[in-house]
Amino acid sequence: MHDNEYPLTPYDEFPVHQAPYPVSYVPATDYAWDEGFFYGVYSSEAQLLMLTGMRMNPNADILGAHVGINLQGRQRTARLSRTWRQHWYTQIGPLRYDVLEPYRDIHLRLEPNESRMAFDLHWLGLGPAHLSSHHRATVRGRRTTDQTRYNQVGVARGWIEIDGKRFAVDEKSWGACRDHSWGIYEARPPLVPDPRWLPPPQVEGPKRALRFSMFFAAGPHSGHFHLHEDEDGNQVITNDAFGIPFEGAVDQGFEQRTHFVSCRHELVFTPGTRSVSRGKVYLKDAGGGNWTIEFDVAWPPAAVIPCGYHMGSWKDGGTIATYHGPANPYFEWDELDLRQQPAQHVLYGQTEPRGVYGAEHVARIRVTDPGAITHAGQAEIEVFLNGRYAPYGFEAQQSKGGLSGRGVL
Repeated sequence: MHDNEYPLTPYDEFPVHQAPYPVSYVPATDYAWDEGFFYGVYSSEAQLLMLTGMRMNPNADILGAHVGINLQGRQRTARLSRTWRQHWYTQIGPLRYDVLEPYRDIHLRLEPNESRMAFDLHWLGLGPAHLSSHHRATVRGRRTTDQTRYNQVGVARGWIEIDGKRFAVDEKSWGACRDHSWGIYEARPPLVPDPRWLPPPQVEGPKRALRFSMFFAAGPHSGHFHLHEDEDGNQVITNDAFGIPFEGAVDQGFEQRTHFVSCRHELVFTPGTRSVSRGKVYLKDAGGGNWTIEFDVAWPPAAVIPCGYHMGSWKDGGTIATYHGPANPYFEWDELDLRQQPAQHVLYGQTEPRGVYGAEHVARIRVTDPGAITHAGQAEIEVFLNGRYAPYGFEAQQSKGGLSGRGVL
């Protein structure tokens, strides 16, 4: 091994190694091995959701990112990329993440740039992170997902600016969410083999139809849960990147946590889309306590396709894991009008307009705890709905690139 193959990084100063190599080495050669972050900062009153994410793909030597603002249904998104090993930090051009205190204070900054978006924010944890059950999926004996993920609920402090209009962000009225994941995730074209040279995938167990994830905070309570159901609404283990039937917990600060053991839901979907407009979820905790969360979505939800994880989202036809040229950083941005959904949008590299709708919702919520006390608050809700889903009358969809569950018809 030569120094220039797996060079030392600043992180090698710390006792964090889990392999007999520098941190620049990862124990897999799969292009689907990546690590990254997702942050959201939002206000149901201002009707603004800021989403940003950054993912490292060491086997492609790429660090990619996105940052976007959905303001009352108008969504502007910038995408950034550079080669990873040239600089060992969570920074691409004007976008930078700094962990000031793990799980409690992360500094997020976007310096002024051509997209006319900027922010300076402290992401502040309300309670400890929620470690998900390990994500694992296989195809013909090969692991196609082998990933750890944690989620966390927070608040934020600082400011967000778009087109010269600045929004003051404070802990009392702005919510925040995040996740951090690493390992082998689902393969992302074009960095996948041509399927014609492989035997057809085997059907292994039930097929996931619904993913429903909620970050919530109301009164003294904050928490996260997610559920995954098959086509008939059963919460069962599926051989999928999101294959855990149900898990979650509610916190009162960093000292007290109560786990949820079951959940059922009553959801109302926006006509012509697979995004939700309002609903109720009924949760039971490990002590037998009953919780109810009623929610209504504050404005048209944010689309995920502009974030850049899938083909058709970058102008050159690539993804967050592909090389976009020698510019340091590569930078592009665009804007979608999502005030009426589904919105008509032509994906890059295609000619036919597609219907696009939101999967990332901000909602006003009312949480009723086991003591029958109701607290007002807000939540960030992610909904992926693929194919047939009998509980709400959704039929199978014609596949057009595998994005139907991510908000593209």
